[in-house]
Amino acid sequence: MRPAAPLWVLLPALIVLPLLALLPGISHGGGWELVGQFAAAALRPSLDPIVLGSVLGGLAVTAGMALLGWAGSLVLGLVLGIASSRVVWRTCYGSAAPASWIRRLLAIPRSIHELLWGLLLLQVVGLQPVVAVVAIAIPFGALVARVVSDLLDALPTASLEALRCGGSPAPTALFTALGPPLLPQVISYSGYRLECALRSATLLGVFGLGGLGTELRLTLQSLAFNELWSGLWLLLAVMLLLEALMGWLRRRWSMPARLGLSQRGVGSQGQEMVAGAMALLPVLVMVAWRLEVQPATLLQWQGLPPLGAADWGAVAALPWPSLIGNTLLLTLVAAALAVGLAPLLLLLATPWPAAGALVRGLWALGRLWPPPLTALLLLFVLQPGVLTGALALAFHNLGILGRLLLEAAETSGGNKEQALLAAGVGPRLALLYGRFSGLARPYLAYGAYRADVILRESVVVGLVGATGLGSQLLEALSSFAGDQLLALVLAYALLTLLGEDLSDRARQWLLETPHGDGHPQEAGGTWR
Repeated sequence: MRPAAPLWVLLPALIVLPLLALLPGISHGGGWELVGQFAAAALRPSLDPIVLGSVLGGLAVTAGMALLGWAGSLVLGLVLGIASSRVVWRTCYGSAAPASWIRRLLAIPRSIHELLWGLLLLQVVGLQPVVAVVAIAIPFGALVARVVSDLLDALPTASLEALRCGGSPAPTALFTALGPPLLPQVISYSGYRLECALRSATLLGVFGLGGLGTELRLTLQSLAFNELWSGLWLLLAVMLLLEALMGWLRRRWSMPARLGLSQRGVGSQGQEMVAGAMALLPVLVMVAWRLEVQPATLLQWQGLPPLGAADWGAVAALPWPSLIGNTLLLTLVAAALAVGLAPLLLLLATPWPAAGALVRGLWALGRLWPPPLTALLLLFVLQPGVLTGALALAFHNLGILGRLLLEAAETSGGNKEQALLAAGVGPRLALLYGRFSGLARPYLAYGAYRADVILRESVVVGLVGATGLGSQLLEALSSFAGDQLLALVLAYALLTLLGEDLSDRARQWLLETPHGDGHPQEAGGTWR
């Protein structure tokens, strides 16, 4: 018998059972005292003026890099998204074939994680503020382009065809017919990407590109936990304020939710949206000036150590099955944990407000805490390997998925849940069958996308000790083995493109699977 749809969201959590059996074999007791000191330091962060000044300076650099990288990705994404839209090419030139080729080309920069872009640019142009900005802008821009083109191609074209039949030029007809319904969806998605950019800028700092991430890693490595928590609490405050601002704007401007639970038009807020975007321009100019971001430095390549002759035999002799297998295993375990634990924890905490607040706090920490630092913390009590890296990635993505699920649950299924409660059903079952019944397929569809993201992110924990392609990448970068580096980057790109295709198919199947009433589930929204 197939389980009911609401139970689908809990099935991935079954991965916990074998993990509980495996964890004792990779654990060691030497670091529990350090873990206790780390947890206790959360209640007494350092308030030393010198520490706070350093943390605030690093936070300002991280926020500035995130803002500039995000803005650059939006410009790139809008331009390339329009250029890769089938409806645009079909309207302007009568054929959508060029759109398909542009989409295929954009898949390459999109498949390479921003950390790899940052480390590669760091080797070429040195430590420059512009490196982190460009490292964020390139993959984010390619991802935004994909979303914009998908949104454009999914919009109704009746008004566009009417304008074309009335003699309007193609650009004017496209802007008039598709611009207003596209605007709220793009702005809603761009707000989410700004949150992602802040996390990415912190991550890049962990690997030496400046900002608060560098401060966090140095304090963790020196076991200065009180100073570490000073940075974490400030970063958490900024992230929560940003999330609250994005939520307020989403409600004020009637923007669609990410799980497709609301689809409203632009209304009368279009002018306010445009005005807000224009007000950002002087802010971006000032931030670039203060951070001394100079794009011209990208053309000033520094001298690199001489690369040896390519040894493709040694490249072929790498343990490719093990590297690829460990990377895929890490991805699957982390994805199952993140997708399955979010609804499970929400269900367990439902009857008790204090438990719900604790779960929300845990998710907030997961979102802001970079996975490499989580991996380093886990190494205090666990041996390095696939499971340690998977737990680090799962904790981070659990925070993201938990927040998304909570937002969606708060805006859907309330009447059905209240009816079940009035009929005497317990609060957990009412939540499961009242709210989760309508969220199961969209949530799992988003979970399929997060699995694709986790595959890209596996390079992050691979670079700090987890086995897989990421650890081999670190060796290739440190030894300037250009042949191995090229092969490993290509392997990552191929794996992520394959994962992207599989996750697309899974989402399509989930969102088109009929409900009990025989009608297909509406996809809607911007789930990426």
